[in-house]
Amino acid sequence: MLPVAIGKATRLIPLLPAQGKTYACTLVAGSSTQTQDAHGAVVERARVGAGWVAKLEAALPQFVGKIEQTPPMYSALHHEGQRLYDLARAGKTVERRPRPTTVYALTLLGVDGNTARLRVSCGEGTYVRTLCHDLGAAIGIPAHMGALVREASGPFVLYEASLLEEIADDPLRALIAPEHIIPFPTIVLDLRGSADFRAGRVVPLPQGAAAEHVFVRDESRTLVGVGQAHGALLAPRKVFV
Repeated sequence: MLPVAIGKATRLIPLLPAQGKTYACTLVAGSSTQTQDAHGAVVERARVGAGWVAKLEAALPQFVGKIEQTPPMYSALHHEGQRLYDLARAGKTVERRPRPTTVYALTLLGVDGNTARLRVSCGEGTYVRTLCHDLGAAIGIPAHMGALVREASGPFVLYEASLLEEIADDPLRALIAPEHIIPFPTIVLDLRGSADFRAGRVVPLPQGAAAEHVFVRDESRTLVGVGQAHGALLAPRKVFV
């Protein structure tokens, strides 16, 4: 699931709330890979004992909250001007500093043989495949991520998403108004006020503002832009001319 902004809405991306994400994934116990997911070559195998699920459940809480992850070599991060995955493909390994991230929730959904299904709610920059690898290390079993589905990204959720084929058939049906995503109140300016706002001029703020940022519409209810309140005045922050 991937949110996409089009046209003038791309200018609103910096105003989106924090983009926490939720994933469903599978953890495959008994083997680890170069890439920490199912696409990499296996680098270690081990027998999975009968009590591994209980150990996994017991280990989950230690990976909830603020944690540190060492980025995998097969990642897009830079090292001295080169992508890590380019270095990895050349057979090189470099030292990577652990990076802080936050896991808000980590739930075991079920187990099928040596495969556990997990749901992960986390902050930006979290490597779910590294989480699976580290969970395996915590219980003494090599492990990797088998499959991954993003269920939510910030306010966007999978069950409201459209397939590419559905978007092609009915593009307008897939569009979401900015007010439904960004939690700003809306104010309406009269003809003169909206004209001044469009021209980039500061205008009087009608009836005060309930928040620092507001969506601005004209008398025809056309979205004019986003304003920022400064006392009794409203300054244009984003203007859609």
